[in-house]
Amino acid sequence: MNDFATVPDAPQSDSMALLNALAADLTALKYTVDGVSALLGSEASDALGRDQIVPALLALQFSTNPLATVVRLWLLAEDVTADALAAALPGISLAQLIALGLIVPVPGGASLPDPANLSGAATIRAVVDLRPYGWPGETSELAGTDLWVASDLGAHQRPGVLRRDHVLGIGQASLTLAQCTIRRVVGRALDLGTGCGIQLFHLLHHASTVVATDISVRALAFTRFNLLLNAAALGLSETDLDAGNPNARVSLRLGSLLAPVVGEKFDLVVSNPPFVITPRHLGEQSVDQFTYRDGGLAGDAIVETLVRELPAVLAPGGIAQMLGNWEVVEQENSAGEKEAVWRTRPMQWSPDGVQAWFIQREQVSPPAYAETWLQDASQGRQQNDYLRAYTDYMHDFASRQVVGIGFGYILLRRSERQGGLPTESHFEEILYPIEQPIGSYLAATLDREQWLSAHESLWLERLVVAEDVTEERHQKPGAEHPGVILLRQGAGLRRTNLMSTELAGFVSASDGELSAGQLITALAALLERDDAAFAHSLEAEVRNLVRDGFLLPADPFYTSGHVS
Repeated sequence: MNDFATVPDAPQSDSMALLNALAADLTALKYTVDGVSALLGSEASDALGRDQIVPALLALQFSTNPLATVVRLWLLAEDVTADALAAALPGISLAQLIALGLIVPVPGGASLPDPANLSGAATIRAVVDLRPYGWPGETSELAGTDLWVASDLGAHQRPGVLRRDHVLGIGQASLTLAQCTIRRVVGRALDLGTGCGIQLFHLLHHASTVVATDISVRALAFTRFNLLLNAAALGLSETDLDAGNPNARVSLRLGSLLAPVVGEKFDLVVSNPPFVITPRHLGEQSVDQFTYRDGGLAGDAIVETLVRELPAVLAPGGIAQMLGNWEVVEQENSAGEKEAVWRTRPMQWSPDGVQAWFIQREQVSPPAYAETWLQDASQGRQQNDYLRAYTDYMHDFASRQVVGIGFGYILLRRSERQGGLPTESHFEEILYPIEQPIGSYLAATLDREQWLSAHESLWLERLVVAEDVTEERHQKPGAEHPGVILLRQGAGLRRTNLMSTELAGFVSASDGELSAGQLITALAALLERDDAAFAHSLEAEVRNLVRDGFLLPADPFYTSGHVS
């Protein structure tokens, strides 16, 4: 079976011979991230990463390099001549590229000339964006893997408003999710809302089998094409995508949210869902929505629904990681004052037996949010349409007293009662730059939480300061003691912890020689605080430093990668 291999108006993936020929030509041409960067130069290459194509056009305006032809065609959406493209890709004919759904002769439409008889002077136009993709920030065994990703042409490459079933390519959100995903070997993984398949590529390197779902049949067609175009690099064969093969490594399924996987369990779920908050209208149909970004529900209900329902498909101890938006609503507090706290709504969503970890990375105002997403789909090109859509956004947010929209990471871990996994949830706002990729740090934090859960008391444990941690002291000139003592992380989430005198003394002495109990007892005597409340409070602060990675267990069994 070849489900999604021949979807109309999408790349065709029913011929492995043609896909292999194209992959061979792109490899020979050095159509890779590094190859394109070397051709364009760093400034033009960086600008292209921001969807600014003019610097690249200027860099290539006099180039006759065959690689420049392919870059003009599929990255810059510039028309090229048939003979230039044929010379750049000698192993596959133009007729075959047309059959794959990647190019059309200009002017296109019903008046297409016979593809088999294109003259060298004929002009060729891209139908899709086909770009190289690397493994940003991955582990060393994946470094240097070169892939190609097909998606629809973006707003910066084509005129007019995007089509409603637009298939998004490599965006900042997809890269962010790839960088924060925990990369541990798992049995079954789910890519919910796969789009063009970016997360799926990564999952195949550490999951035995992967299910990828999407509400868009065109998205699944792009995903299948991308998987088979990169079959060699991903270690796949066509049978690995065969819906009739019970041992297939990849299962592509059409459907909304969790409907395609009801009753199944996964060790890892990743999702870059259509979380954009878009005004809904009476009588609106799904065809009126941008499927790549609009969840079809009012407000932030799509994210709320996933947070509430994803645990149902997690195996015991399983993890779900996703991106999301949430509304920050102005409400009246117990003192009768108006306030808006970003974590209020996320705190209401987590079901029992599930640990939730929300990290807010950004918060914007309703006007800024509307401007961003109207520009994203090129809806600002017609002034009257823009005015109407902008007004819809403002009325929609005002109807729910929304004063801000948050964006960030969401991690859910299902409790494993017998294993003693913690279920305490965390809600943090971290607006400054952090280390990327962050996935390994998130995994280490979950390990430390599990270690802490197994050690109700730290009294007998020996601790050491993490290698990336530094201390910063501030005091007025002539002062005998510092007024402010800060502990800073150089890696991970790069937190800063304001320390009390006793906590600073504990950290300074944490070299693994003495137990936490011995250090707390010594500090109590030194500060003349020989009471149970002091010891309890200081131990609680120390536990927080362990959880956040400032302090680590000195146990060599722990530091070797095992959690005891």
